[in-house]
Amino acid sequence: MRLLIVGGGGREHALAWACRRERTDIEVICAPGNGGTAVIAENVTIDVTDARTIARIAAEREVDLVVVGPDAAVAAGVADACAARNIPAFGPTAAAGRIESSKSFGKVLMDEAGIPTARWLSGTADQRDALLAFAEDLGGACAVKADGLALGKGVVMCETLDDVHGALRACFDTARFGAAGSRVVVEEQLTGTEASVLALSDGHRLRLLTPARDYKRALDGDVGPNTGGMGACAPPPDIDAHGLTDQAARKVLQPCVDALRARGTPFVGCLYAGLMLTGDGIRVLEFNARFGDPEAQVVLPLLDEPLAEVLRDCARGEVAPGVAVTSGAAVGVVAAAAGYPGEVRIGDRIEGLDTIDARALCFHAGTRRAPDGTVRTSGGRVLCVVARAPQLEEARSAAYENVARITFAGMQRRGDIAQRVGVTA
Repeated sequence: MRLLIVGGGGREHALAWACRRERTDIEVICAPGNGGTAVIAENVTIDVTDARTIARIAAEREVDLVVVGPDAAVAAGVADACAARNIPAFGPTAAAGRIESSKSFGKVLMDEAGIPTARWLSGTADQRDALLAFAEDLGGACAVKADGLALGKGVVMCETLDDVHGALRACFDTARFGAAGSRVVVEEQLTGTEASVLALSDGHRLRLLTPARDYKRALDGDVGPNTGGMGACAPPPDIDAHGLTDQAARKVLQPCVDALRARGTPFVGCLYAGLMLTGDGIRVLEFNARFGDPEAQVVLPLLDEPLAEVLRDCARGEVAPGVAVTSGAAVGVVAAAAGYPGEVRIGDRIEGLDTIDARALCFHAGTRRAPDGTVRTSGGRVLCVVARAPQLEEARSAAYENVARITFAGMQRRGDIAQRVGVTA
């Protein structure tokens, strides 16, 4: 089987690794890939949003399956371009992917399908007064979210009305999030236990993966600016994983798949539900239309099924419904570049990659292999060191022992991944 995995981050390295873990006869092409995928796959320099070129290369290389990684590739219509050439793809069309590329669309769909979520209001700059009035009704405690794609950083948590004023100015007046922030969603803050459930969908049925939790804030104690994710664990330490999976499937994921199919935009791919378990029950914080990053890096190593075949079955419309077979626990710690999540420094030499022991995996994200053979930083989130073990605490210890062996100038990481933080969103 020949796969083309679209993307160049840690998620795509994890996908390539997971697809080849059980079958070394699987050939993987990554577009564009990174310094880690270069070791286990062929990297091809293509922009993830160049849908027509991706589909053309897939046709020329006689690819059996295209796996769409990042949100930008979904929104750019990579799956649509593949469908036009009759190339099977695991990844939603741009229309189905609107559940992520437009937060207001996602909220409308949730309301129509009876999927529980926070109270919300959407608007543009000329509706600022209405947005502020709604925020005032919430007592100022709310989340202001850029409607479009913002690399996982388009959420501002507000505690006061002054905070809301500042968040709206950042979106509307200074264009902090570019076009993605020209419309915003203001929603009430929810308090409870946060978790994510990922499901592989063929447009009708779901195959559920083990729940996970990511850690978005930059600093220990879940403070500081939002990032794309500083680490993750699976399953979270303070939930009933089986009970959450069952509840999420019934109340959230299957209703979403059914609603998208009823709209004429069936969802084929990984449907990600970010959830808050509140005193009033389960609530959806957001939908993503792809594997989470870094959640994929901790969920996929626990999978005791051949991933490539399951993804292919989804693309064919014949996935076996139910809960995927998984075992153990995993913790992933992200090593980020100096300056992240703001302007980052790149080009620093990474040392210690060859010291990772057998308990851990190192998934590359913002890396490149230099002509002199060294591995250099090339992005904000540089690496994610993941350890697997029968118990979460054992996995956590192994992850931190191994990430401590890696060094590069300005390296930053959180020290509290897999601890119980991040309960308000």
